[in-house]
Amino acid sequence: MCMASSASASSRLRVAMLAPISWRVPPRHYGPWEQFASLLTEGLLKRGVDVTLFATADSITAGRLVASAPTGYSEDASLDPKVWEGLHISAVFERAGEFDVIHNSFDFLPLFFSSLVDTPVVTTIHGFSSEQIVPVYEKYNDRGFYVAISHADRHEKLRYEATIHHGIDMQAFTMEPQSGDYLLFFGRIHPDKGTVEAIDVAEQAGLPLTIAGIVQDDDYFTRLVKPRIDGVRVRYVGPVGLDARGNLLGGARALLHLIGFDEPFGFSVVEAMACGTPVIAYPRGSMPELVSDGENGFLVSSVDDAVVAVRAAERIDRVAVRRSVEHRFDVNRMVDEYLEVYRRVVEHHRAGRDGGTDAP
Repeated sequence: MCMASSASASSRLRVAMLAPISWRVPPRHYGPWEQFASLLTEGLLKRGVDVTLFATADSITAGRLVASAPTGYSEDASLDPKVWEGLHISAVFERAGEFDVIHNSFDFLPLFFSSLVDTPVVTTIHGFSSEQIVPVYEKYNDRGFYVAISHADRHEKLRYEATIHHGIDMQAFTMEPQSGDYLLFFGRIHPDKGTVEAIDVAEQAGLPLTIAGIVQDDDYFTRLVKPRIDGVRVRYVGPVGLDARGNLLGGARALLHLIGFDEPFGFSVVEAMACGTPVIAYPRGSMPELVSDGENGFLVSSVDDAVVAVRAAERIDRVAVRRSVEHRFDVNRMVDEYLEVYRRVVEHHRAGRDGGTDAP
């Protein structure tokens, strides 16, 4: 779908964007689901789509904002997540008749409301916190319209409308042509993300490591990470917002993404490559879909292999790294693909309501 035709075709489309409320939209630093909701909302608005964003009251959008929670419950410990999530989700479904599509970027809870309204619900599945939530998605297989964020994250028991990789605002990330003199860990400080493994690689490679991100596992951080932070060889800079993210990612020799779980996507991986910085990752989850071995990074199987890859990263063409992602993971491509999903879903819904086929 070309950009001009999508703008004219979508000008009458009314979309309710249901964002999570753990963090503000867009997030101040951490909040990948909120980041996705913001990028898609603002991209749709630029195409002339009528978008109402359901998010926290301190969220920022060029469209209409409807808020129940004053701020994200991860940013204000006095807020009870269950209470505010219930108020938040009910707000969009109580107004369902105002929209052609409800886009659920919240997780599985809104699905319980979906059979109570006539408006179709498109759900972006950002991953599965555990296998225990899959039965909810299974229950709504026949009426839900599911979008996976990577081929690796598609569940065999579910029916999907599409797989759409996330996009980023490429203009927000400037390519750095010269390799930096430090390695970078960027993400949640949690065993799943491989913070300790990143420290091990940097130590063996003889390069300093910068760690950026929120502490999500206090015990892991206190026992295994904090004792190795000396401010020189290993430096922790805390969460980093979009204003400083590009410089930090672009200044690194490589991003270390030695994950211990099946990563559904990985914003920081694409953002690093947008800056020309190669990524060294374990080949779990979506990583083989994002990282092309030897082109924009390396897929490795051990700490030792990662150390070898650090040395090889110096020889990678950083212009080619940027080029490998600037079209595949651009926000405009993502918006195009979601507009196509909305079009199919709305047509299918209208056909069923008018007595046509109910087959997808």
